[in-house]
Amino acid sequence: MGPLELWLFAFAVGLTASGTAGSTMELACGRRLAFAEPYVSPLHVLRSLAATACAGPFMLANDALDARRQGRITMLALISCGCTAIAWALALGIVVLAIASWATGLLEPV
Repeated sequence: MGPLELWLFAFAVGLTASGTAGSTMELACGRRLAFAEPYVSPLHVLRSLAATACAGPFMLANDALDARRQGRITMLALISCGCTAIAWALALGIVVLAIASWATGLLEPV
């Protein structure tokens, strides 16, 4: 696999992880995914950090699209949020692949 394919694979893994986490959280809570209660709370900081780290790209995309529909942000800000969500999904994919690689190494016989 070449470098471009590795980056694309990491991006796809990040999107998959974020989408799976976000959909699971939406099904469990019955509310749209956003940077708001019940997903992000000052009373539950660790839970909020974990939820944001895993489902953050889709939280950002949902909030940015809502803000654009309501006229609270410009098209340039929406594009900026989209680029940030793409970079976030790529970073999440790299982390997930690193954890998977590390965990697979633990399973190999000595």
